[in-house]
Amino acid sequence: MLVAVIDYQSGNLASAARGLALAAAQRDIKADVRITADPELVARAERIVLPGQGAFADCARGLKSVDGLEEALFRRVDEGAPFLGICVGMQLMAERGLEHGVTPGFGWVKGEIARMEVGANRLPHMGWNELAFEPGAHKLLAGLVPGDHAYFVHSYALSGGRAEEIIATTEYGGEVVAMVAAGNRAGTQFHAEKSQLVGLTILGNFLTWTP
Repeated sequence: MLVAVIDYQSGNLASAARGLALAAAQRDIKADVRITADPELVARAERIVLPGQGAFADCARGLKSVDGLEEALFRRVDEGAPFLGICVGMQLMAERGLEHGVTPGFGWVKGEIARMEVGANRLPHMGWNELAFEPGAHKLLAGLVPGDHAYFVHSYALSGGRAEEIIATTEYGGEVVAMVAAGNRAGTQFHAEKSQLVGLTILGNFLTWTP
């Protein structure tokens, strides 16, 4: 199984690749995990992971700056390859981002990425928080239970999303979208690659996911 971890100079690429390789080994899945910016390799990938950290606008520009990469990503996902966005990689799935101006997103899920309103809490939202979800709500959540913790680092989050596309939330001065899914496209606002057993479970589920 060829798994492409998209390299656009943003995100914990090595950590994401190591997490995917470990998750594959734990489930005895033969996976060739490649960190790549090669559109031809992305066009052949059986699964695609898009990590990301930093500002939405910077990540969007970084992806567009590699000739043919965004086009190959869109085409392969449209063909049905399962996709997982992590942190800003998930945020790019939205219709637009509002960090440092208005930047178009992929439009794969409804909503926009807006600065979080957290009351007396501090930003960025950084640390371990409980996940809330309906057991059995999605295959990526198999093996987890509500209350399991994941590791978050962000100041912006999905706002105005569709209920049917939001598969997990957390609490930080209010409800925060933690995971989304639409067809063969899914994303985690938290860093799955830093979320220990919870993250490895999700990455393993992604490697066996048949949308």
